[in-house]
Amino acid sequence: MNRPIGLILSLVLLYPAGLWAQWDDGLLRPFTMDHRAAGPAAVDVSFLLDAPAGKDGFIRIQNGHLVTPNGSRIRFWGVHFTDWSRGSVEIPPKEDAGMWAATLARYGVNLVRLHFLDLPSPRGIVDSTGNDSRSFDPRQLDRLDFEISELKKRGIYVDLNLNVGRSYKAGDGVPDFDKIQWGKGLTLYDSRLIELEKEYAQRLLTHVNPYTKTAYRDEPAIAIVEILNENGLYLGFHPPTPYYDDELTSLYNAWLERNRSSAQLSGLRHLASVPEGAPIPRLTSQEAAAAPDQRYEAEMAFYMDTESKFYADMSGYLKNTLGVKVPITGTADHSHSSSPYPMLASLSKLDILDGHVYWEHPGSPPPLNTPMVDDPLHSTVVQLSRTAFAGKPYTVSETNHPFPNEWASEGIPILAAYGSFQDWDAIVVYTFEPKLAADWKPYLGDPFDISLDPVRMTQMAAGALMFLRGDVRPAQQTVNRTYSNQQVIESRRLPRTEQPYFTPGFPLALPLEHAVRIQSLDGEPTVALAATGTNPIVSDTKELSWYTPAGKSGLVTVETERTQALVGFLKANRKVLKNLAADVTNHFGAIVLSSLDGKPLARSDRMLLTAGSRVANTGMEWNQEHTKLQNQGGSPSLIEPIAGILTLRNIEPANTVSVAALGGSGKPQGEAVPAKRTADGWAFPIGDPPTTWYLVSIRR
Repeated sequence: MNRPIGLILSLVLLYPAGLWAQWDDGLLRPFTMDHRAAGPAAVDVSFLLDAPAGKDGFIRIQNGHLVTPNGSRIRFWGVHFTDWSRGSVEIPPKEDAGMWAATLARYGVNLVRLHFLDLPSPRGIVDSTGNDSRSFDPRQLDRLDFEISELKKRGIYVDLNLNVGRSYKAGDGVPDFDKIQWGKGLTLYDSRLIELEKEYAQRLLTHVNPYTKTAYRDEPAIAIVEILNENGLYLGFHPPTPYYDDELTSLYNAWLERNRSSAQLSGLRHLASVPEGAPIPRLTSQEAAAAPDQRYEAEMAFYMDTESKFYADMSGYLKNTLGVKVPITGTADHSHSSSPYPMLASLSKLDILDGHVYWEHPGSPPPLNTPMVDDPLHSTVVQLSRTAFAGKPYTVSETNHPFPNEWASEGIPILAAYGSFQDWDAIVVYTFEPKLAADWKPYLGDPFDISLDPVRMTQMAAGALMFLRGDVRPAQQTVNRTYSNQQVIESRRLPRTEQPYFTPGFPLALPLEHAVRIQSLDGEPTVALAATGTNPIVSDTKELSWYTPAGKSGLVTVETERTQALVGFLKANRKVLKNLAADVTNHFGAIVLSSLDGKPLARSDRMLLTAGSRVANTGMEWNQEHTKLQNQGGSPSLIEPIAGILTLRNIEPANTVSVAALGGSGKPQGEAVPAKRTADGWAFPIGDPPTTWYLVSIRR
């Protein structure tokens, strides 16, 4: 996740007229998360985890998916540990590590992506006191070791990132060390940077954790190792200094000498208007679109070959030299405004494909702050689905609906449902920021941090039940697509109007109806594909429906035996599910009902109900046009409670049904409220006291 700090105060949010006007700030009520509260919580889904992590051996790949050593399928539902907010920490102090690990387990998190470890201390593990970036800070490394041991105890695996945000110093022997920041792009081709990447990997992966007595290359609680984060080479890439620009041009010309004939080289020089014997310049981004095919295709082939050789060399080093035993990811498909296929041609040769996407990232161009349920064809589901390969595990290691988007309650339930339908192997939310102070004031201080978000945090438990347990069945049909090598290369010149798939004619509703995979990037051209184009868009399992009446006021329904949900515009779409009906006053929100005991809802004795809408901070202010925050606000965090009557339908005979509103620690707020038996089922009110989650108990 590469972004500047402090985006929130300059966040530009363009709001369609009429949408934001429906929000009534008078409905907002204080509700805060409390992760430090002692004692057991009423809702704890840590039973989904199999502790300790890696107890039977290493995660491996079988039949295109991640499995445990005995061949049992394993999915990962995760978060990151980062520290972008003031008062947060990248690596928790040892006295808090167990508390944070237990918290994540209680919400069903079974994977932590350890991101930005290569930052200088006191944030990352790189010693900030020396003249280079090649040594580890002993205290930070000890904290990391203890943190991983505590995660492992509770059944939480680790996705270990190698090169993410490393910066360089004079002692590193890196030209222009003070001008290249994180070296994006450069780390794929510069020999000194690659040498340092390998050295870092060697020092970290051969380090023995004193608390587990195991080197990280031999640690079965490490599920995945990632080589780079959000990195790549592309046509028009501009290195930050002349040294690296000249180096890349030299590498390009050396590649041309090896891979093009004398006649072809003469033709390229002619097209570039340079004399014989002179180096052939690389295309600028402005030249690429209209460049002659010969120049364009040659340079594209060079970048693809350079990336392929880097990943082959680095993955070979990790596995063959260092002895890494778990699956390896190269980097993520992370830019959905352009074609991914040239990069995927390299990444697909590794073990895992990975994707990143955010619904209206704060750094993206407008329009922003719109509901995703109104735009299913460009949803995070459709964007992420473009990357999955047939026969390869697919992970989503970064995603979120960033704050202060007022429709963010839609994000986690929709991703959990459709991620299960698409049969992905991991979904990891960016990010969870452990707070250093025990008396930290609860408010949302970062767009991406879910740790104190009263809606996104409680939805993590519901999402874990849905995704890890496989409540939504995988698609009955998988639609594979193939691309010729020529299509792959030319796809980078397609206009942005073809996003996110960059496959002309591809029906974007297809990933909401069936599973989709890439079969080949070096085969026959993609054939014409078709989707039903109906409204609602219904999954082939008939468990998921996406309604967009007149292109607005959308709603997603989830209807399975163990989880049912209504997500989107609730008043405009009064849908009744098999076991759930809602008559609420809120225009928008997400209501998710899940069995906690593994039984179908009709027979379940304990259920988790999450009900979330808008989240804000006290004193948070928009400008007059409601397009930009004037004041981020502060503590306490506020929610718009989902208020009204819910009804449990078609429940097997019961003596009593009671509903307990839960507080931010997961403990009941007051006495449980009895439900009333009606002709339609068991009805009960929600919304008072204000909360985002409830425990439903049934006695038979």
